[in-house]
Amino acid sequence: MSTTQKKVELLAPAGTPEKLEIAVHYGADAVYLAGRDFSLRNFSANFSLDEMQAARKLTHDIGVKLYVAVNIYSRNHESDAIVDYLASLEPVCPDALIIADPAIFMQARQLLPHMPLHVSTQANTTNIGTARFWKDLGASRVNTARELSLKEIGQIAAHSDME
Repeated sequence: MSTTQKKVELLAPAGTPEKLEIAVHYGADAVYLAGRDFSLRNFSANFSLDEMQAARKLTHDIGVKLYVAVNIYSRNHESDAIVDYLASLEPVCPDALIIADPAIFMQARQLLPHMPLHVSTQANTTNIGTARFWKDLGASRVNTARELSLKEIGQIAAHSDME
């Protein structure tokens, strides 16, 4: 096993364009935001598609990564709208999507096969087997459950070959 460690990424939420500017001004390596639908960030103003495009330009111009959260657990009646929404994110070209729902994950994998997919902390990944499950589905990163200790997170990272 290599002793080289990757730099920890400082990831900040950006609920509005103003908060995005503050996050990047104060040194965030990456920001995550959400559209006005299909996100658990419902207490934030969130972003229109045009605002996401502007956010992408701002972040990429200064070397900050942009992630879009699509982290709701969907209902049957939302399926077609989610497919349309995922397709609308392609021109935004985020660095990754953050997803919790396995159905949305699979839809994103089919529609946007080149897009990195991160598993949301909302998916409540608490063990190595679940991290491996997400990796087998094509996830490039798992945001583990919030209640895990640093030791438990380290064990998952060491034994799942996941970021």
